[in-house]
This record gives sequence, C-alpha cells and structure tokens, in this order.
Amino acid sequence: MLLPVETAPGEARSKLALISAARAATLKLANQREAADPHTAVLIRAAEPLDLASALPIADPALDLAVPLKGPFLAEPLQWSEEAAAAMELARIAGILPAFLVAPDAAGEAVAVTPADLAAFLDPRAITIATRARLPVAACEGAEVVVFRSPDDIREHVALIVGRQTSERVPLVRLHSECLTGDILGSLRCDCGPQLGGALTAMAEEAKGGGWGVLLYLRQEGRGIGLVNKLRAYRLQDQGFDTLEANRRLGLPAEARDFPVAARMLELLGSREVRLLTNNPAKVAALEAAGMRVAERVPHHLPTNPHNEAYLATKRDQAGHLLD
Repeated sequence: MLLPVETAPGEARSKLALISAARAATLKLANQREAADPHTAVLIRAAEPLDLASALPIADPALDLAVPLKGPFLAEPLQWSEEAAAAMELARIAGILPAFLVAPDAAGEAVAVTPADLAAFLDPRAITIATRARLPVAACEGAEVVVFRSPDDIREHVALIVGRQTSERVPLVRLHSECLTGDILGSLRCDCGPQLGGALTAMAEEAKGGGWGVLLYLRQEGRGIGLVNKLRAYRLQDQGFDTLEANRRLGLPAEARDFPVAARMLELLGSREVRLLTNNPAKVAALEAAGMRVAERVPHHLPTNPHNEAYLATKRDQAGHLLD
C-alpha cells in the first residue's frame, strides 16, 4: 500500500517511504546506477515513524534550505520494482512529488491499481475527437478548433486548424505543450509565449499561400510534470540549478511529454505527414517513432531576453536544441 506524501489526508505513519533515485542520491542513499535515472524509485527506512508532514521535506528539495537536517535513513532492497515504477509515473501524471509512505498505519482503505491499469490510461488509442467548431482567431479568421479527450482523462487536448485543410499540401504543425506562465501570464523565464504567437503567425502565412497549419495544444504543463512541480523547479533554478538539473533534483524526467498523443491527434485529423515547426530534433524523432512522417523541420527564429538566456542556453547545450 502506497500513500502519496503530498496529497493524502489523515494521520498515517510509516517508517518506510518510496522516493526518487535523484532525491535518494541527495540524501546519500542511492548508488550511481540508480541515480543515473532520477525517476527510478528507491525504498528508504527512517529511524522513527514518518507522518505526512515530516515526510514532505524529505520529498521536496525546494524545502532543503528551510529544513536542512533529515534522517538518518537506510536504503532497503526493493522487491516490487514494477509497481514502484508505476507509482512514480502516476505521481508525474498527477503533477505531485514522486514520494509515498509505504504500508502506512491508519491509511484507510486502499484502491487497487496495477501497472496494466497505467498502461491502459496512457494508451493514445483511447483518444477521440469530442467536438469541433469554427473559431476565428486574431492570426486567421478562417480557423477551426478541434477538441480531443479520452474516457479516463479530464485533460482536453486541442488542435487549431489554420487555413483550409487539403491533402495536396503537407501541413505546418506545431506541438505546443501548455504553459500557463508563458502563454497566459507572459512569463519571460521561457520562450513558450513567443513560440505560440510565432507559430500562429507562420501558419497564417501558410494559409495565405494556399497551405494550412495545425497547432496542437497539449495539456502537458512543464514538459509533462505539471504546474506545481514546474514552479518548484523554478524555485530550484533561483537557487542556481539549471532547468534540467532542477527537474532531476525533484526526481522527475527532464522530458515527460506524451508525443504518441500528438501523433494520434494528427491521425484523427487525417494527417500522416507534417512539416514540424520546432528547434528540437528530439521532438522530430519522437513524433516519427510514434508513426508520423516528418517531411521537414521548420525552425523557430525568436529573440532572447535577460530572463531566459540561461534557460535557452541549457536547451541548446544540454538538450540539443538548434538555436541560432
């Protein structure tokens, strides 16, 4: 039985906890092989029973300065690695810290979840078109919005079709993962807002020339780790860690976006070939691995600002983005 440290109610207590390998490495409890994958699970034992309040600083590196003293802890053999991996992935999907009390006292009634349940939840074939409608937008008055959803997921992915869809032209496509801070609030820490605006402008130009474009707006905040964890990563960046290292310290993948979902959306729209608007060659490879043909990679050309220069440099130097 696993109880999520961040969101569970009640007064449960346990000496055992499941945390990420990256967090265990910070606590000097993981070997180099485990720490190589920060999303791997590590089972630890505390000297005294942990309640949810005392377990939270163990799980959250953003609290290290406020709660520097922890432990002692002992790493335990993990005999149920498949179930532990599923728990780590469920935490990522839920946007919470990957940390659980294990077999806690007074935890209440458990709900059975298997790794097969997780695989079924993530199966892109469950996604269907829910509805579609004409949607004039500032970039192009002749646009159409298409909404996708699956029966077990409350997130609704969206496609905006710019121009007249035709099989005679390969569409210009942008996979844009939701970014509340950049898209809505105008954050200068990232380049998401300018990328979104630039993509719509480029697609409008395509439409003027008889082509068309598709903006896939994917509900995958923070590269798939969720809004709360993205802001936790921001706090770590303010302490001097780069964007990739911040994710690792949280025990979360640097890249957790679901590109098979994007491929399924394009398939439902009747498109098997795209011109992909991106600076990230890994995104091209991921979309092709999901069954889509990428006829061309079309680069973004966007200016930097003093707040996102280090972020963009990290994407260029460590994540392989092709930035001019």
